[in-house]
Amino acid sequence: MSLSLDQLNAATPAGFAALLDGVYEHSPWIAERAAARRPFASRAQLEHALVQAVREAGREPQLALIRAHPELAGKAMVAKTLTAESTHEQGKAGLTDCTPQEFAKLQQLNADYNAKFGFPFILAVRGPRGLGLTRQEIITTFERRLQHPTDYELHENLRNIHRIAQIRLDDKFGESPALGNLVWDWAEKLAQHSDPGYAENGQLTVTYLTDAHRACAQRLAHWMREDCGFDRVEIDAVGNVVGVYDGADPNAPRLLTGSHYDTVRNGGKYDGRLGIFVPMACVRELRNAGRRLPFGLEVVGFAEEEGQRYKATFLGSGALTGHFDPTWLEQQDADGITMRQAMQHAGLCIADIPKLERDPSHYLGFVEVHIEQGPVLNELDLPLGIVTSINGSVRYLGEVIGMASHAGTTPMDRRRDAAAAVAELILYLEKRAASEPHLVGTVGMLEVPSGSINVVPGRCKFSLDIRATTDAVRDACAADVLAELERICERRGLAHRLEETLRAAAAPSAPDWQARWERAVAALQLPIFRMPSGAGHDAMKLHEVMPQAMLFVRGLNAGISHNPLESTTNHDAELAVRAFQHLLDDLND
Repeated sequence: MSLSLDQLNAATPAGFAALLDGVYEHSPWIAERAAARRPFASRAQLEHALVQAVREAGREPQLALIRAHPELAGKAMVAKTLTAESTHEQGKAGLTDCTPQEFAKLQQLNADYNAKFGFPFILAVRGPRGLGLTRQEIITTFERRLQHPTDYELHENLRNIHRIAQIRLDDKFGESPALGNLVWDWAEKLAQHSDPGYAENGQLTVTYLTDAHRACAQRLAHWMREDCGFDRVEIDAVGNVVGVYDGADPNAPRLLTGSHYDTVRNGGKYDGRLGIFVPMACVRELRNAGRRLPFGLEVVGFAEEEGQRYKATFLGSGALTGHFDPTWLEQQDADGITMRQAMQHAGLCIADIPKLERDPSHYLGFVEVHIEQGPVLNELDLPLGIVTSINGSVRYLGEVIGMASHAGTTPMDRRRDAAAAVAELILYLEKRAASEPHLVGTVGMLEVPSGSINVVPGRCKFSLDIRATTDAVRDACAADVLAELERICERRGLAHRLEETLRAAAAPSAPDWQARWERAVAALQLPIFRMPSGAGHDAMKLHEVMPQAMLFVRGLNAGISHNPLESTTNHDAELAVRAFQHLLDDLND
C-alpha cells in the first residue's frame, strides 16, 4: 500500500520515522527530527523538512550519514549485505553486472576517494530521470569528482543523498513526476540535434540557422502542434518558434513566455530550453483538460540569444520588441556566410521582420523560467528561486603597453611589466566587487601576445566584465576600476587603451509579477528565496516594452551551465511546471 501525507501527519514521532525507514540509509534520526515540522501539505514540503534536518545537524552527523552509505560496487555488494534500497539502486545502474575491468576500476576509485577524503563516494546512481546511470557515466563522474576539494565533495555527497532519498520517497508514495519526466524527455530528444564538428563528439552545439538549429525549430513546432495542442504554431521571419493557445476569448490579451533554443558551443541541454518546455507542458495539460483561460498564452522559442554565429545577441527576442538591427544582415560568420544569406537559405522572409514587433497593449506581461546557471540554489538545497532583477552589465576589452625586456638582465626597479600591471588591476577588481552585495567583476580573458618565459611582458591584453543589480552600482564600480587602471599605469610608466564592447541596463522584475511567482512557489509549500540573475536573458529585451519576471530552477553539479554537465532533475522540472500552473491560476483569479 502506498504511503500518504495524511498517514505521516497522523503518525506518532516513532511511527513517522518507521514509515520513512530506509529513505535515508541507516539514519532514522533524520526522519525523527523532521517529524517536528509537521503537518506537511505537499511532498516538496516534506522533502525540504528532511533536507533541513540534515543541514542543521552539523558536520559530524553529516559525516556519519555519508559513512552510513555503502561503496558503489564495493564489499557490501559482493557480500550481499546491502539494504534492499541500495541493492535495487545499484542493480538498476547495472553495477551488479560489471565486467572484471569495470569492477577493478571502481575498486581502485573507491580506495583513492576514501584515501583522499576520508568518506565514501556517494552518487544517486538512478540519475536525474530516475532510470539509472550507465556504468561508464558512473566511472566518469567518479573520476571527475576525485579532483574536487574536500568541502565541495562533502556537500556534493549530501546533495546526492537527498536525491537518493527523493527517489526512494517516490517508491514509498507510489508516485512519479510525470510532467517533470515529460520536460526532461523533451530536453533529451531536442539535444539529439547538434552542429557538425560537435555532434560527432557527443557535444551539444546549436548555432543560429544551421541545419541542427532548423531541425530543433521543426521539432519544437511539431511538439507544440501535435503533442500539446496549441491553436496556432509558426516559425517566424527570424526563426522564432511561436505557439499560441487562445483564451476563452481569442481576442483577449495574452501572457507572453518562452526562452531560447540556440546554445553556446559544447553547451548544456537546459539553458533556455527549459523555459520553452515548462509552458509547453502547461498548455498540454490545459488542452487535455479542455480548459481555456480568460487570457491567451503565447510561448516563444527564441531563435538566437547567445550570439554565437553572428554578433547579434537577443536577436529573436529583439525582433519582438522592434529592435532588430538591419545592419546585422550583412555580418559574416566564420565561413563568410552573411546573415542575409543564412536567412534566405532557411527560407525566412526578411521583408517580414518588421512585422514581428509586438504591441505591448495586447500582452499582460512576460515571464521566463530558466535554469539558474549558478551554485546558489544548489548550495541552499532549494529547487526554485524568484529573480528580483537581471543584472546590468558592462564589458571592456583592454590592453596595457609597457616594454619587453630580458627577464635576466632587467633589474626589478627598471621594468615596465604590462602583465604585472594587469595582475594588480585584477586584484583591485576582486576587492572592489566584493565590497558590495550582488556586484561581480571578472577578468575572463588574459593574454601576453608573443609571450616568452624569459621576457618581461611588454603587452598584456585583458577583458573586464562588471555586473550589478542596478546600473548605478555597476557604473560606480566601473568608474573606480578605470580610475585604478589609470593610477597603476601612471605609477608604472605604462600606457593603456580600453574599448567598451557591451552595456546592458539592469532589468528589475515588475513587483506584481515577482509577487505572482512568489505566491506560486508558496503554493508548493516551498520557502520563498529571492535572488538576482547575474546572467543575461531574453527577459531583458522584453523588459524594455512590458513587465517581466523570472523563475529560476536549481541545476545539478553545483549549478554549472554553458557546459555538458549542466543538468536538472525530473522532480525540479515538475516543480517548475507546477509553479507555472499556479501562476496561471493566480492570473485567472
